[in-house]
Amino acid sequence: MSSHPKAGITPLVAVVGGGLTAALLDILYAFAASGLRDVGPVRVLQSVASGLLGKASYQGGLATAALGGLLHAAIALVMAAVYVTASRSLPALDKRPWLWGPVYGLGCYMVMNYVVLAIRFGPRPTPELAMLLGGVAIHMFGVGLPIALFAARAALPDRTPAAAV
Repeated sequence: MSSHPKAGITPLVAVVGGGLTAALLDILYAFAASGLRDVGPVRVLQSVASGLLGKASYQGGLATAALGGLLHAAIALVMAAVYVTASRSLPALDKRPWLWGPVYGLGCYMVMNYVVLAIRFGPRPTPELAMLLGGVAIHMFGVGLPIALFAARAALPDRTPAAAV
């Protein structure tokens, strides 16, 4: 028997920890993928802000890049809040984060790319296969999985999976 109790976290910590981890991993991927096309980090963040400001975001320098970073983090926090809230009612999410996290990440990718961005910017061209696979993979394993693992740490004591602690 271990002398150390299992360290649980509150749902709020799960939302913040999972959301900010997901935001960081996703934006680092975006920087790397965009860098391969000679697009720098400031431009990537400005493109996020363009969802709110339109084309004017590209004229705003570091201020609109910072706004883009804040918006990106806010979106990831909302994604985490949705998952953590759902996990309170669906115990399977907490018991199998390695399965349901990537599934959730795939869902987030689909909603962002085929609903949110399509509504805001209109139909988008089909991405190259490598970009499509990279985008799906980072959402599954860099967005959904960390959110699910944090949510599992906030599980009710009798629902905390051994692999998540």
